[in-house]
Amino acid sequence: MNALHLVKLCVGAASIEDLAAWQKSRLDTLKKSGQTPRVVHTTFQAPKRQAELMAGGSLFWVIKGLIQARQRLVGFDEGTKDDGSRCCLLVLDTVLVPVRPVPRRAFQGWRYLTADDAPADLGGDAACELGAMPLKMRKDLAELGLL
Repeated sequence: MNALHLVKLCVGAASIEDLAAWQKSRLDTLKKSGQTPRVVHTTFQAPKRQAELMAGGSLFWVIKGLIQARQRLVGFDEGTKDDGSRCCLLVLDTVLVPVRPVPRRAFQGWRYLTADDAPADLGGDAACELGAMPLKMRKDLAELGLL
């Protein structure tokens, strides 16, 4: 069975580093309060294809109009939002993996992403060089298919 992925907008983060800092802060807060530290993302709808997602799937983050990073999905749980409504918790690995930037238009919620359509991971030096590049330049190069 091929892994299936999710893609989701990362609202409020300007970079992979912003997302990483927010998640680290959340983990620290959970540790200090005696709760189990884990990275979760809440979503209203639970994915119906969870078995395919758990076969090596990841959540790909769209940051500033580009798919820029992914986190491996490690589970699903039920949760409650601040207003008391039920939600699905996407439980994520703590490691953020930079990927080849791919332009993605805004959308609501999450979408499935096939393994064939998922951008490749960036390794070592490529990830560092890309992170040092100005966002506009990364976006322009990705739109031209040069990244």
